[in-house]
Amino acid sequence: MYHRYLCFDRQRRRIRSSSPSPETKTTTFLTSSSAVHHLLLFTLCVNHIFSGNNPIHTAMAFDLNTITFDQGYAPLFSDFNIDRSEDDTSVRLLLNRQSGSGIISTDYYNYGFFSARIKLPTKYTAGIVVAFYTSNVDMFPKTHDELDLEFLGNVRGKPWRFQTNIYGNGSTTRGREERYRLWFDPSKEFHRYSILWTRNKIIFYVDEIPIREVLRDENMGGDYPAKPMSSYATVWDASTWATGGGRHKVDYRFEPFTSEFQDLVLQGCPVDPTDAISTNCIDAMDELEASEFATITPRQRQAKKWFREKYMYYSYCYDRLRYPSPLPECLLISSEQELFKNNGRLKNPQRFHRYRHHRRGSQRPNTTAVY
Repeated sequence: MYHRYLCFDRQRRRIRSSSPSPETKTTTFLTSSSAVHHLLLFTLCVNHIFSGNNPIHTAMAFDLNTITFDQGYAPLFSDFNIDRSEDDTSVRLLLNRQSGSGIISTDYYNYGFFSARIKLPTKYTAGIVVAFYTSNVDMFPKTHDELDLEFLGNVRGKPWRFQTNIYGNGSTTRGREERYRLWFDPSKEFHRYSILWTRNKIIFYVDEIPIREVLRDENMGGDYPAKPMSSYATVWDASTWATGGGRHKVDYRFEPFTSEFQDLVLQGCPVDPTDAISTNCIDAMDELEASEFATITPRQRQAKKWFREKYMYYSYCYDRLRYPSPLPECLLISSEQELFKNNGRLKNPQRFHRYRHHRRGSQRPNTTAVY
């Protein structure tokens, strides 16, 4: 968007500043080498915008079937802090002094695609965690599976951070977390966050950008989530750890803290979680794996590389203190690896503290500072 604005704005201003007098405008424009140069610049700008070289503009939005809240979800806790829209297409989850709040899908799914457009709380958000995830901890408390997208609040003026995590068969001692920033402020507008979970791969998406892909490796064994899971969304007080290791707490002078969810998607095969041998989902699983969001295109892979090299600031795959030998699903990428120390953290974290202000109205992702 920024590149498109910049190109058109430059062209408009240059033509305007070099415009001849009205009586000679037509012939001068047609014969002027300067005008030809401007036209070529304009053409190059348009080609750049639509060629896919800009990693943000990777694809058209996924073709998704959204549902109303009542078609797929129910309150999980603190119903009094759950505010559903009149048309039931969106829901607001509140955190205040009384409680946080949460929702849960009314079905378990044997693999699936779980997605929502989310806008996070604004102002002072230290100590707050907003989570969009899948789990079966209520059915399998000691051997549960889980796929997490967790958003971590911050002090005023500091950006939201978020992390992804994967647990299989109760493997909580083998955390597979990665942490990132975003190229936008997630409290200003809605963005789509999605989790794809199939028999052989897991993909986390922000909008249509795949930020993380895990391919099933037979050496993972039960660490790969394989039991039916529900979808959850929650907001809660995590003052003990979420910001600065617990140094910054939730400040309830700014309550209520509101997380908004809309355009909900639940695509998968609803199952009885106790029926471990059910084969009723084969067709649904095949359909899921044939969906457009189950295959990362070359453009999306370029965007994934761009995101991970600029916005990921911790990865368990590069953490040699926790895992002297990488876990079996880790694909070590040299361009990523050279960015991290042996504790999985960035060698140069200061690049996250530089910020450049852009022209008002531009929407260019900030590639030197990170939201």
